[in-house]
Amino acid sequence: MISLAGRDILHAWGKFVFTGIGLGLLIGVTLTMAGVYRGMVDDARVLLDNSGADLWVVQRDTLGPYAESSSLHDDVWRGVRGLPGVARVANVTYLTMQVRQGERDVRAMVTGITAGERGLPGWPPHLVAGRQITRGHYEAVADVASGFKLGERIQIRRNAYRVVGLTRRMVSSSGDPMVFIPLRDAQEAQFLKDNEAIRQERRRTADNPAFNRPGVPGLLDAVIDSQSSNPYVNAVLVQLAPGHAAATVADSIRRWKRLTVYTRPQMEEILVGKLIATSARQIGMFLVILAIVSAAIVAFIIYTLTLGKIREIAVLKLIGTRNRTIAALILQQAIALGVIGFAVGKITATFWAPVFPKYVLLQPLDSVIGFGAVMVICVLASVIAIRAALKVDPAEAIGG
Repeated sequence: MISLAGRDILHAWGKFVFTGIGLGLLIGVTLTMAGVYRGMVDDARVLLDNSGADLWVVQRDTLGPYAESSSLHDDVWRGVRGLPGVARVANVTYLTMQVRQGERDVRAMVTGITAGERGLPGWPPHLVAGRQITRGHYEAVADVASGFKLGERIQIRRNAYRVVGLTRRMVSSSGDPMVFIPLRDAQEAQFLKDNEAIRQERRRTADNPAFNRPGVPGLLDAVIDSQSSNPYVNAVLVQLAPGHAAATVADSIRRWKRLTVYTRPQMEEILVGKLIATSARQIGMFLVILAIVSAAIVAFIIYTLTLGKIREIAVLKLIGTRNRTIAALILQQAIALGVIGFAVGKITATFWAPVFPKYVLLQPLDSVIGFGAVMVICVLASVIAIRAALKVDPAEAIGG
């Protein structure tokens, strides 16, 4: 049986190999789609790991700071720090926006971190070049995926920043590279209105009789000053003291501060189970469609190859070859086609994955599952060709 299948493949090896390459490209796309999903999940987990936080304190009844908008007063951290079990806390802001460098724009997550003790929550845990932020204004640390270089000037809103450090694998849950700047600058970029908007707001306030009460001096100035300030952050990141359970400390913060608090498992569920759930379903549908298309292609190819050797199959039946031998011949060709296609697809996906703009994570387990799925598809797809071969009349070998 092996010699029969091998000889038949060698007889039309060109068609067989090129067919396997075409099928392999399709399999490569399938493996890449699975890798894109794995990459999205890994991006979400890396974001949480790199934050250095055990708890995320956010605005009450929100899924912030990554899945929803969250706004807290920037003095909340003082009250949180005094609770039992809290080791270190830090304010942080997150803003996804276009960062300009020269003539190009880069979509990035601009992160405002608290200046002070190194290693505070929110700081990039490691650098591949340069140094951490040491000044309170106009310095930035960027992920290498942004394409920014040390010493370059980048534009965020109205201000220019000098890149003083580079980090790696610091990305948002959607794969955007992160750019770290001092917290005060980030607050201004996210919450402060532009000059024209502030002037318009001051004019409206000055024209409002409610703020021009003769018996309340200084009220108008106080309102105007409040409009020019930006005392808000998106979240407070908390690191726990050794020996304290995250759930216990989180309950304490909820009880005493009336805020929403998420532990690491809860935040991971938000990112993976909610934020990228729709994308996961879309990728799952694409995988199903690609599997169906692959099965249809293999079935069509094997059926066509079988029809092309109807006379040879009739001769085999005429000389007494058993049906299971003929079925094994067709089945082995289908499996050989699947092996060639999977090998081409795996190699192709490995080489083009680094070129993708999003992170593609190709896991060995996915490759094993994919190989098994390809083999099953090939076996099922060969059934139609096997049924056609078994219906061949041996008399066709004489009458042809």
